Amino acid sequence: MDNILEAISPPSMLIEADRPSVPVGLLSNAEKDRLIERGFLGLYRWYLSRSQATRNWNPDSSFEWKSLRHDLSPDMILLLEGFFAVEQYAPDYTSQILHMVRRSHGRSHFQMRWGSEEEKHADTWENAVLFSRGRTPHYVEQYKSALRSREWMAPWDDALHMLVYTVFQERATQLNYLNLGKIARGQSDRPELNADADPVLAKVAHTIAIDEAAHYNFFLECARLFLYYYPEKTLQTILDVINHFSMPAQLVIPNWNEVAEVIYKLGVYGPRQYQRDVLLPVFANLTVEGRRAL
Repeated sequence: MDNILEAISPPSMLIEADRPSVPVGLLSNAEKDRLIERGFLGLYRWYLSRSQATRNWNPDSSFEWKSLRHDLSPDMILLLEGFFAVEQYAPDYTSQILHMVRRSHGRSHFQMRWGSEEEKHADTWENAVLFSRGRTPHYVEQYKSALRSREWMAPWDDALHMLVYTVFQERATQLNYLNLGKIARGQSDRPELNADADPVLAKVAHTIAIDEAAHYNFFLECARLFLYYYPEKTLQTILDVINHFSMPAQLVIPNWNEVAEVIYKLGVYGPRQYQRDVLLPVFANLTVEGRRAL
């Protein structure tokens, strides 16, 4: 695990090297923006190098799909369908945020890289649904058509809010996949779920969760840049985001209520996990004492 975290966590020297020698309050906004952009670009260059060296996997050839079980429970099939559905909106997630950040070299190029990795997740979850034989190819095509007939719209129209939102969203998404992985490894706290254990599914969940952790770390470091140079504005943005946070695409996925019910039923994600495993770790990483202090 330590090797994995080392591979996805940006070294502090990337940020520390650009720390100004004078108090931040004495810098002009133009200089702050220049330093933030320089930080973005350094983080992106580092991320690109590490992602290609350590996480260059393929949705079709990196997993033994023919060995995936064909008797997964209906709840597990619906969970996989839900993950597939959420990831289908990767083109919307990518393009809308890309438009907001197009003037930033580092962040815009990262957004394209992020989109290419999210696209792999969409294809991987589609493979999981198909090779499980829990849904027919015809059903998947019809479902995909229904999903793509609707467009996801960003919950905010400015780059800073979307940056902070993505920090929380990436952590929550990683958590969903980590908890699915526990079920697939037969390590759930609820023994009745061990009937859905499957090594192929466990590898899928683990692989994608590492990607999501890498995304979280990148967005987190970018948010920390803003928090350093524009603390009041960034803290207010964090408060805005957590007061209105929800996972993406819930309003456009046709059967989201059924998907959400099974996500909660299986203990994959819910209010308790959000509070304990999303809010608290993100607050700690941002050195925010808590919601009340915020």
